[in-house]
Order: sequence, then C-alpha cells, then structure tokens
Amino acid sequence: MDKNKSTKEDNLFGAIVFRFLPFWPLFVVLIGVCLAGAWAYLHYVATPTYSTSASLIVKDEKKGVNASKIEESIDAFNANKTVENELNVLRSYALMSQVVRELHLYAPIFEESRFRTVSAYTSSPIKVILKSFDKVQEQPAVYFTYDEAKKQVIIDNKPYNLNTWAKTPYGELQFIENPQFSWAATGRLFFSIKDPRKAARQLASSIQIETPGKLSSVVNLYIEDQTPERGEDILNSLIKAYQQAALNERNQAVAQTLAFVESRIQLLEKELQGLEEKIVEFRSTKGAVNLNEQGRMFLQNVGENDRRLGEINLQLAVLDNVESYVKAKNNTAGIVPATLGVNDPVLSQLLQKLYDAEIQYQQLRKTTAENNPLLLSLREEIESIRPGILENIRNQRDNLLASRSKLNSTNSMYSNVLQSIPEKERELLDISREQTIKNNTYSFLLQKREETMLSYAPSAEEIRIVDMANSSRDPISPKPLYIYISAIVLAFGAGIALVTSKEMLHNKLLFRSEIEECLNAPIVAELSSVKFQGDNPLKEPAEVAQIEQFRQLRVTMGLYGRTFTRRKIVVTSSIPGEGKSFVSSNLALSLASSGKKVVMVDFDLRNPNASVMFERTEEEGIIEYLSGDLAPGAIIRPTDTESLSFVPAGIAIGDHTELLLMSDKMEKLFEYLGEMFDYVVIDTPPIDLVSDAYLLSEYCDITLLVIRHAYTPKSLVQRLAQSNKLSTLQNVAIVFNGVKPRGFVKGQFGYGYGYGYENKYTDKTYRAKRLATK
Repeated sequence: MDKNKSTKEDNLFGAIVFRFLPFWPLFVVLIGVCLAGAWAYLHYVATPTYSTSASLIVKDEKKGVNASKIEESIDAFNANKTVENELNVLRSYALMSQVVRELHLYAPIFEESRFRTVSAYTSSPIKVILKSFDKVQEQPAVYFTYDEAKKQVIIDNKPYNLNTWAKTPYGELQFIENPQFSWAATGRLFFSIKDPRKAARQLASSIQIETPGKLSSVVNLYIEDQTPERGEDILNSLIKAYQQAALNERNQAVAQTLAFVESRIQLLEKELQGLEEKIVEFRSTKGAVNLNEQGRMFLQNVGENDRRLGEINLQLAVLDNVESYVKAKNNTAGIVPATLGVNDPVLSQLLQKLYDAEIQYQQLRKTTAENNPLLLSLREEIESIRPGILENIRNQRDNLLASRSKLNSTNSMYSNVLQSIPEKERELLDISREQTIKNNTYSFLLQKREETMLSYAPSAEEIRIVDMANSSRDPISPKPLYIYISAIVLAFGAGIALVTSKEMLHNKLLFRSEIEECLNAPIVAELSSVKFQGDNPLKEPAEVAQIEQFRQLRVTMGLYGRTFTRRKIVVTSSIPGEGKSFVSSNLALSLASSGKKVVMVDFDLRNPNASVMFERTEEEGIIEYLSGDLAPGAIIRPTDTESLSFVPAGIAIGDHTELLLMSDKMEKLFEYLGEMFDYVVIDTPPIDLVSDAYLLSEYCDITLLVIRHAYTPKSLVQRLAQSNKLSTLQNVAIVFNGVKPRGFVKGQFGYGYGYGYENKYTDKTYRAKRLATK
C-alpha cells in the first residue's frame, strides 16, 4: 500500500475524530431521538405497502407459442397474437375502467386512526356503488357508521338500507355487504368518491406490465398496494377482463360470419324448393322421365362447370364484401369479414395485419396526441396496407372473371350440343343443372356453418395463466432497517451540522489555524483556560500543566541558553480582557522560578491590572518616575517570590501617553532595568486602543501578542493583518490564551495545534509537597 495514501487516510480519520468526537454525547442524544422518531414513524405514521404479482403466457407464433393443428382445424377464428400488442391491450383504459367498476375502486373506504388513515378494504362491513358514472361529484371524505342489527348505513344521522338505491347528498348510491370483510375496523370509517375515469388512469399508472425479455411470451403484472387482498383482486380482475375481452372479440367475429352463412342458406333453401317444384311440374306436364347416355354425360360436364361457376360467384361476392370493408374503413377497428372460399393466404395476412394496425392505432389514439410520431407511423402503415389489399382483390377478381368467362364459353359450346337433344330433355337438363348448382352451394354453406358453430365450442384459451395474483407476506415498504439506518444517518448529519455551524459561524477565534491564516507571526504558546480569580492576589500556579505551559513558552521564545540577548519582553493584546496581565505576571513568575532575576513593569497606566494582582496600586511607580524626580531604583518593589521584583504603574493613573512621548527618562529606566535584572517583563495597554505599546516596543526585544480563545473577534485579527500595526513592533510572537476543551469531553480535545490532545504528566511527589505546605 502507498504510504502517502495511508497517511492521508490516517490524517482524514484523525481530523474527523478531532472535530466531532468531543461532542459524542450530543451525537448519542441525537441518535436516541432519531431512533425514537423512526420507531414512532414505523408504528404510528407509516402505512405498510405490499407487492402483488401475477404472470401469464400469450400465444405468439413468432416466439414459439402457437395453437396446435387440431385446434386450428376446429377453431377457424383463433387468430395469432403478438405480445407487444397484448401489452397495450392490458394497459388499455377500457380494461382499467372495467376493473375499477367491478371492484368499486371509485368509492374507496378508509379507516381513520389516531395518527394515520389506512384502507378499510377488508375491515369495512359495506361497499359503495354509484348508479351513474357520467356526472360524478367527487367527495374527499364522507363519514358513516354501520348498524349490524338493522343492516343500515348511517350518514349524517340518516339511515340507508342495504341493497337499495338511495338518493343521498353525494349522489344516488347503493350500499352492499363487503365480500372481502374479514375483521371489524376499530377507528372511524369514511368513504371518498372519485371520478371513475380518474381512478382508471391512476390504476393504469400504478400497474406495471412487462415481459422478461424480447424472446419471451410471458407477461408479468405487478402492483404495490396498502392492502394485499385489494392488490390480488385488482390483478385477478384485470386478467379476467382481458380473457373476457378476447373471448367477446372472437365470438363477435363468429356471430357475424354465422349470420352471413345463415342468410345465404335460407336464400338457397327457397331457390332449391322452387327448382324441385319446377322439376316435378315439368316431369308431370312434359312427360320427360329418362335421359339418354349423352344427356347424362352432358349433364355431368355441365354440372361440374356450374359448380365451379358457383364457387367463383361466391368468391366474387366475398371479394366485394372485403373490398367494401377496406374502402369503408377510417382508421377505426372492426371485425374483419370472413373470406369463405377465398384460398389466398396473402389476402388473409394483409387483412389481419390491417386489423392489428387499426387496433393498435385506436389504443394509442386514446392516450397520445394526434401528432405523436408513433401514431403517425401507424397511420401511414394502415394507409400503405389498404392499396395492397385492394390490388390483391382486383387481381383475384380479374382471375375469377377470366375463369368465369372461360366456363361460360364452355357452357355455350355445350348449349350448342343441346340443340341435338330433344327440346323437352334439354329443358329438363337446364332445370336439373340449376338444381345441382344450388345443391352444391347449399352443401358448401352447411359445411361452413358447422365449422363456424364449432368455434363456439370450448377450446384452449389464447392466454395461459402461469401464476394467479399473489401478494408478498411481509411489507416491501417501509423497510424498518432502512428507516433506522436513515435515522442514524440523519442524527449524524444533524450533529455534524450543529457542530460545524456552531464553530464556523462563530465570530470569535476558536482554532489556532484561524490565527495562522491571518497573521505571519509565530505562535509560541497555547495556554489552557483557568478560572478567573478576580481581585485576589497573584499566586504561583498549582497545576503542573499550567507551570509546564509557561516553561514551554520560555523555551519556545529562546529565553534559555548560555547566550541569550532577548531580555526585555513586552506583553500586550488587541483589546482588554484577553489575559495580557495574566500572561505577563505568570511569565515573570516562571522566569523567576528558574533562578534568574526578573522584574515586571506595569506600563498599563490606564488600567493597571498587574498592580492590582501584586497589590501595589497605592504605591509610587512609573507615573511618578516620569513626572517627578524619583530614581529608577526607588520605584522597584520586592514580591513574595524570590528573584522577582515589580514596578507598579503609579498612583495617578490615567492618560499619560504624552508623558511617555516627551519624557527622556524612558531610556534611562530601561538601561537601569537591563543592568539590574536578567529579564524585564512589561505589561502594556491593548494595541488596538492605545499607542503606548508601540512607544515601548523600541526599548524591548520581544513583543508577545496575547489572543484569547473564544473572546478575540476574528474581524479584529483580520484588521491587524491588513494594517501595518504589527510591523512596527519588535519580534512579534503570539500567545493563544484561554484555550478551552471542545465538546463535552473535558481535558482531551482542544482548539489548539494538531488534534488538540492534552496529555498531562503529573509529578505526584511534587503535588503532595505543595498540598502539605498549604
């Protein structure tokens, strides 16, 4: 593994731990609240949803599923289907409307509980039926109660009997017992009324109908519903409606063909009856009983020709009927006329193709705009099919007319032969020939009638149900695991947002990095926050950590070593309250504890906090020295700490800036202090408010700028960076004071350098000795 990559990952993990781990109690509370909210949502608000699926197989010869030869011979009206067309049929508005009306989905009933409203499909004792679907007044909620003893539905304190049409303020309704009723509802019941057309469109959008693949003839139906029983009823009703629609279509085609055949049979029966009576009359009046051998042969030949003429005439009649059907169409689907006697597979395929295209055109026309490219393509396909059908009909008619003309010429030749036959026998032959033609046609129509009647007989259906509607045992949504995971993610997100917004939107300095971004001066120390002691006298720090921090400050400033030149240290801040007096006094104590001679000078002539801490507020000091005749040694005061001396600000505190500017005693004072002491620590006023620190900086070697955590404004530090104030000070170094631990984990994570781990090394013997001396 790449070491650089591993290091980056470790740094990223460390940054995340540093930023958010101190606030782990907040995250624990947020996780608990979010998990409780998720539990309440799952038990009181969320409505479970179940999945229901069904599948069936459509007979598609292009995909390997077609009828057997025996079935085709029995049922002449079993047309082959395509899966793509049947998908559109299953999605059609007509079938969806039929399902909505059959299951009364236009008047759903709900149960109202304390926190949510659920479907009462199986818990309602009644169902609602609309009488008229033309003008429906939609109602969002109609509350009712049911009297089991009286079998009455009470709406607005008015009872309505079951199984009776009643006029209500919401339309003419009928209430019936719910066949799906399985358990009684515990909450209030109400029903809503929706437009059946809108309910059908909503149902169509909620059902998914698709095939597993292009080569599959299986159709899968899928729906998600709050009530598994309703989902199963919807899919089963849709399959039932689809089967019934296919059966009705085939029966309509059979009925139309049967009506045509019956009308032809009745006409032929009347004609045959007339011919039989004519033969009987001819034989009885003309005495023509027997025919010679020549007459029989002639009759046989002529009969064969006449039979063929009859078939040709029938085919011409069928072609005329088909031609009228094609010419009369206007892109509207209808029943294709029967092609009895026309044995042309090309014509049958073209008619079936035209019918399928018109069916698909009508279905798409209901759901798409007129200028839809798919609709225009179907319209062009229909218009391109019709000329082919008409051309085929014309070609067949020309052939049939030619055949009929040839047969007529042959019959004319036979008529000439008849001249040699006696007139009576010739007349008898004419009558017999016509009778034979009618008999052959009559037999042909009887056979077609039987074939048509057999189409009504039960046969294998065009679709085969693979699986009836079946619902999932457990809800598919909401998923408790996903909800709880989402709650935890939300808790972490909220915690991160709160912590980030709290720290990023804070207008005070919180992180060491914010100082480093604004100022080029080095940060020589980070001092932990301590409790404010008020006006109490200065005491040496008791905490080892605090003592060690000032030791590190001395080391970082380079105040140790065999040769050191930085002896005069100015301690200032940007604004009051940042802890410059605390830093200067404790730095002086720390230096004095090393055995060096140290003097602390309180040059804050307006607000001498250091003099207060050393209890020297009523003694002469800097002010009296600059304005009077005091010697430098006269204003130096001893302290309780060995090797540490103190120079108070003086008695007459106030604005003495001009005194500092005009006095020539400043240089003498610092020369004297430099000769008498190893280190001179000077406490000055804030540099953003008073110019005293700039005047004193030229006499000193190091300037410590104290910045207080969560107190110093960010804008102030940015203004210092943009101005030239710091450039006039000598060797500016920054002390980050009052650094507090982050979050709720005290003493482990801070705002300072690195990740802020605060590891304390405690000398127990030292602590014990200090406690013993108190």
